[in-house]
Amino acid sequence: MGQRPTLRTERLLLRPFELSDARDVQRLAGDRAIAEMTATIPHPYEDGMAEEWIGTHQERFDAGDLVNFAIVRQDTGELVGAIGLMGLANSSERGEIGYWIGKPDWGHGYCTEAARAAITYGFSVLRLNRIHGRYCKRNPASGRVMAKIGMTYEGCLRQHEKKWGQIEDMVLYGILRAEWESRTEHGDASDGGSTGTP
Repeated sequence: MGQRPTLRTERLLLRPFELSDARDVQRLAGDRAIAEMTATIPHPYEDGMAEEWIGTHQERFDAGDLVNFAIVRQDTGELVGAIGLMGLANSSERGEIGYWIGKPDWGHGYCTEAARAAITYGFSVLRLNRIHGRYCKRNPASGRVMAKIGMTYEGCLRQHEKKWGQIEDMVLYGILRAEWESRTEHGDASDGGSTGTP
């Protein structure tokens, strides 16, 4: 088994999820407001779901397909959300970023800070060539995060997902390693903090 990485930013620790996080995951991700804006989080978030989800992380990391991080406040150790790079086991050197922040911690910039660290890890350690992300069009806050970390609007996947009986448009953003390197060289990607040793 490979050792999953831990990253550090100015205010946050991005570390592997542990089974002891399951109760907080269920509480935070179980909020209808979180599930409503994501394609994959179920509602209601039933007992055992968090443990099952956390239990898949090491195997998928070892397979080279996924790296998932618990987003934790350094000052309190409190779990505030999750972020990951998915779909990595392909020959095209690309991955998809996905994230959620618990409702109590909305509006503090945690998601942007964590996302900067995640894409830095994706490009500098995993040596990806491209990272993309998708979000429900009704959730523009997610798009603002992608724009702040240097991703570029690439289009709208019309009526792409069905959630709770409603067809949703998904907005697509992407960033290439050359673009990230250019931004980093010019100091445009620095306020997310530094990544730690993988």
